[in-house]
Amino acid sequence: MEVVETGIKNLLIIKPKVFEDDRGYFFESFNQEKFNDCGIDATFVQDNESRSMKHVLRGLHFQKPPFAQGKLVRVMHGSVLDVAVDLRKGSPTFGHSKSIQLSGKDKLMLWIPEGFAHGFVTLEYDTVFFYKCTGLYNKDSEGSIRWNDPDLDINWGKIDNPILSGKDEVAPFFRDFESPF
Repeated sequence: MEVVETGIKNLLIIKPKVFEDDRGYFFESFNQEKFNDCGIDATFVQDNESRSMKHVLRGLHFQKPPFAQGKLVRVMHGSVLDVAVDLRKGSPTFGHSKSIQLSGKDKLMLWIPEGFAHGFVTLEYDTVFFYKCTGLYNKDSEGSIRWNDPDLDINWGKIDNPILSGKDEVAPFFRDFESPF
């Protein structure tokens, strides 16, 4: 497993070692000891999976303390443009985002620690997205920021009219956001 820094502290790209042959492939998608050795000291308590059609945009979501979540995300089938936004007050990269393309083919993963908003847009039909979470979901603790906030200036690629949930269509703007992190 290789860990690649993103330029935002603690936000890490994970490149697993994939063994492929004419039968298919095998890789460890999670190994607690190896993650700890890489500086990711996380205990996962919930797994989530979503399946989406092409151009579905989910996010930017987060859980407020004390129900904040770190997430280890990957695509099992299809591909996404995955985005994390630093919401940690006092961080030199507060309000900065990182985008990375994840696919079922490359098996890359992204470690998103607590204190980040997260979202993704699907680039293929029948995309299956998987994430391990360090905290349990709590409806009263959910928060979101507008996906196309001009102050965040996130490049979502060539997605003119993404398919959004009602909640994501009316999420608050970053300038109106008071970070709980």
